[in-house]
Amino acid sequence: MTAPAVEGDTRTAPMLLVADPDAGLVRQLSTAMQAAGVDVTGVPDGAQALLQAGALRPDAVLICASLPIVGPVDFVRAVRLMRAVPVLLGIDFGSDAEQALQALEAGATACVARPYRVPELLPLVQAAFRRHDGHRTVLTIGDVELDVTAYQVRVGGRVVHLPLREFELLHYLMRNADRTVTREQIMRNVWHSNDGMSTNTIAVHVKRLRARLGDVEDTMIQTVRGVGYRLVSG
Repeated sequence: MTAPAVEGDTRTAPMLLVADPDAGLVRQLSTAMQAAGVDVTGVPDGAQALLQAGALRPDAVLICASLPIVGPVDFVRAVRLMRAVPVLLGIDFGSDAEQALQALEAGATACVARPYRVPELLPLVQAAFRRHDGHRTVLTIGDVELDVTAYQVRVGGRVVHLPLREFELLHYLMRNADRTVTREQIMRNVWHSNDGMSTNTIAVHVKRLRARLGDVEDTMIQTVRGVGYRLVSG
């Protein structure tokens, strides 16, 4: 566990706030994450998590779906009023899917497996740390706004909740607006894979992303036949 940061400190390592009543699980995760260069502060309930989220200003917050005192949905709603920070929801196998959905609708960034796996968490925390500069980074194309820091997308001012992979896909397409990106580039930069993954996987995610954005005629995210995709800004 780390000591509280002093106001004005400049951190040189990512900070993860973990809210989970299982002290043993938190200790295990803390040891593993700190070995990977991530500072971890653990708290046992949602009330303390809200206090520390404001005091420590972590780069990311991990809460369990069974968070006591202040539950995950209320926690996400409250923390969203304070600042833009990625909130990851840890869910057990076979847990209540409706509760996870409500947390995502309230503004949670993504669901991760509990017990926690460092390879799953580490890229998310490191990415949040790299993006943190004290300001929100927002990409805007047409009526689509993508908040990189908060992992949030708005279409016409309305929040649209995207699964993490679709968020990363949209982010990549928006950063390369009006340029054709190949399927191989998408595999490498979104899936971080070079193993020749099926292009149908990308097509399925693009189809779902279009539906969530209301791109019913494929005019925003265009298919470049035989090559890849292009997100059109105008």
